[in-house]
Amino acid sequence: IESDVPVSRGLGSSAACIVGGVVGANELAGRVLNKEEISELISEIEGHPDNVLPAFLGGMVVSAYEDKQLIHSKVNVKEGVKFCALIPEFTLSTEKARGVLPKTIDYRDGVFNVGRVALMISALNNGEFHLIKDACKDKLHQDYRAGLIENFYPIKKECERLNCLGVFLSGAGPTIMVMLREEDNDFSKEIQKFLDNLQSKWLAKELKMDKVGTVVKTTDSVTK
Repeated sequence: IESDVPVSRGLGSSAACIVGGVVGANELAGRVLNKEEISELISEIEGHPDNVLPAFLGGMVVSAYEDKQLIHSKVNVKEGVKFCALIPEFTLSTEKARGVLPKTIDYRDGVFNVGRVALMISALNNGEFHLIKDACKDKLHQDYRAGLIENFYPIKKECERLNCLGVFLSGAGPTIMVMLREEDNDFSKEIQKFLDNLQSKWLAKELKMDKVGTVVKTTDSVTK
């Protein structure tokens, strides 16, 4: 097994391993499970479908459970956006990141976040990338977890100064994810200069969205 997904950084390494394991086992067993059955199994193993379905199906996937039945829909994201992951050398356990969250939320904060989620989906679907900055705003988890991540706010401020489309905590953190216009070729180099002056070591890694999902490669063919 080979994996270049950093562990305990909020980048879905466990989801990638689960998807790889289940899909690999399914291939060895003669493809006894179809896509929907695999989707249900990986979601059950992970405990939720949030990370495993995008890893399996590719792109941006909205998912939920209705009467214990998994439902999901793939969002059509317009071309023109890319990402830059700011990955620190230190880790943050999901348990610790969950531990700082409040037990209840304010009704207004819930409404705020629901609106931002809808705005993000619409903006990406329509290619209205100027709306991403507002769509990235959050009142449910980011400010609570920011205290666990050294220099979170200075880094966020510098990203905004460098005209990124949006910046947010990746999963439970500590990785900070930045959204950029595809033609922005300077951001990664400039933010790395800023990160190099911090006490902890950070790596700025530019990423593109994979819309295909999990691919099985054999010696003579490629099966999606």
